[in-house]
Amino acid sequence: MASAAEQMAANLSWGALGKATELRQRIWFTIGLLIIYRLGTYIPVPGIDGAALRNFMEQAQSGIGGILSMFTGGALGRMGVFALGIMPYISASIIVQLLASMVPSLEQLKKEGEQGRKKINQYTRYATVALALFQAYGLARSLEAGGLANAPGPFFQASVVITLVGGTMFLMWLGEQITARGIGNGISLIIFVGIVAEIPAALANFFAQGRSGAISTPVILGVVVMVIAVIAFVVFMERALRKLRIQYPRRQVGMKIYDGQSSHLPIKVNPAGVIPAIFASSLLLLPITISTFSGNQTGPIMSTVLAYFGPGQPLYLLFFAAMIVFFTYFYTQNVSFKSDDVADNLKNQGGFIPGIRPGKRTEEYLDYVVNRVLVIGSAYLAGVCLLPEIIRHQWSVPFYFGGTSVLIVVSVTMDTINQVQSHLLAHQYEGLIEKSQLRGKRKAGTAKPRRAPSRR
Repeated sequence: MASAAEQMAANLSWGALGKATELRQRIWFTIGLLIIYRLGTYIPVPGIDGAALRNFMEQAQSGIGGILSMFTGGALGRMGVFALGIMPYISASIIVQLLASMVPSLEQLKKEGEQGRKKINQYTRYATVALALFQAYGLARSLEAGGLANAPGPFFQASVVITLVGGTMFLMWLGEQITARGIGNGISLIIFVGIVAEIPAALANFFAQGRSGAISTPVILGVVVMVIAVIAFVVFMERALRKLRIQYPRRQVGMKIYDGQSSHLPIKVNPAGVIPAIFASSLLLLPITISTFSGNQTGPIMSTVLAYFGPGQPLYLLFFAAMIVFFTYFYTQNVSFKSDDVADNLKNQGGFIPGIRPGKRTEEYLDYVVNRVLVIGSAYLAGVCLLPEIIRHQWSVPFYFGGTSVLIVVSVTMDTINQVQSHLLAHQYEGLIEKSQLRGKRKAGTAKPRRAPSRR
């Protein structure tokens, strides 16, 4: 039988959005900050030769240019102040989270509540600055080597580094403001908007290739069907759960005895989300990015790496799949679902899995279940990311039909809709509480009816 909360969620109407004033303010605040982000992608970095950059990116658009534009919202192609995007912050947060699960001092900080969380966020910001400095300096040197700078030299390098690092830190601040005062996860929404903003241009390019005869009509129809099928499959897998039954024993509170209750522990088929795909893509983009902006100055080792690990090559696909599987297991076991913590929480709350002893045996059983669920989850992630890569390489499909972009768009959309529904549900609860209080005051304020005098 459904609970009262589930019944309210099922009967939730989007017409309640007009009455939820706070939610509307959060939505408008989020939209405003995202517009500021999109405007920033068009502000150029000083000292760049615009004509040379346009010619260079037109040549690289079918390969690395399209890949990098997905994560930067086109800012890298225009060499805007947000050319580094939010990727340094994402990489830093992933690294800090992984270190927090392995370094005892950082792990202790995670258990200190709000104060520890602030300290870990501070470390993440420091790591973001370090990564952004490294990437910005490498990009400045690469721009000079590629002949894209008007006046190469220390002043140009300093201006590029300061501008790009400042842009990344501003994006990080925007994401934190959206998370705190807006709706949805700010960092994810920034990547989402960057991908969605570039989709119309990619679609126009794709259909223009069809009109010119570069891509046949059956291929276009096949790609459209594939995109719809992949989106439906991603939605199904992201909502898929493995439920473990949890039993709570009978307990006595005062003079009352409460019967034992049963619940479920939901384990997602993909607990790691899109983190493995993003992290694997970042690692594979590193050598290609260096070679792309270095012109013809790549050495023999880099040339060999690019020959075997270029997009669409067999070793590239194999390494991409291996990295996705590795990061899926590693991130799940160390960050998103720690079996020892879950087992301890169940033991402290008095819950247990039927037939499994609390404590160490529960932890081993959870590891057993999660490891087998992740076989499906990691295979799903690898398949969704690799299939569009193969099709893109074979038929020159724009990169924005890639699996990583589809994963990010679908996951962020579902998460944002869930948060909107949560706010609407909370607003509906507040309305019911106010009505019950008013009804209670009205009953308390009414005078008791006078009884008629009894006959003697």
